[in-house]
Amino acid sequence: MRSNVLIKTLVSVTTAVGIAAGGLAAAGTASAAPASPEKTSVSAEAAPFAVVNLGLSTTQARNVQCYLKNSWRYTGALDGQLGTNSWKAMQRRLALDKGYTGAIDGIVGPGTISALQRLLRGWQYTGAIDGIAGPATQAAFKRYANGQAPYC
Repeated sequence: MRSNVLIKTLVSVTTAVGIAAGGLAAAGTASAAPASPEKTSVSAEAAPFAVVNLGLSTTQARNVQCYLKNSWRYTGALDGQLGTNSWKAMQRRLALDKGYTGAIDGIVGPGTISALQRLLRGWQYTGAIDGIAGPATQAAFKRYANGQAPYC
C-alpha cells in the first residue's frame, strides 16, 4: 500500500516538474528575442472577402441574397453570409437610384452605407445619411431583409 502512494507521488511530482520545465523553456525562447518591429496590415486582397451582415441573422441575410439573386445578378450561394458578391449586387442596386457612385467592389464602406441608408428611408429609417451603420440603420436593414422573404 505504501509503495502505491510513493509511486503516485513520484509520478505526480515528475509530471509537475516536466510541465514547469516545458513552460519555462517556452517562456525563455519567447522572451529571448524582441518582437519584430514590422507592422502588420490587412492586404487589399483579403479585406473584400469579409462577411458584413450588419446585424442581420443568417435567415434575414439569406432573404436579401434571394432578392439580389432575383433582380441584381447575385450568383453566389444563398448561405446567409453577406460577403463580397452579395455586396457587389447590392451596390449595383444602390447605384440605380440611391446615390451610390463608388466602385462595384463589394467593400462595405461609408458610400455603400450612405446609399443603403437612402434605400432604408422606405423601411422606416429616419436617421442621418452619414455612412455609419449604427443601431437605427441596422434596425431598418432588418425590416428591409424581412420584407425580402417572398423572394426566397
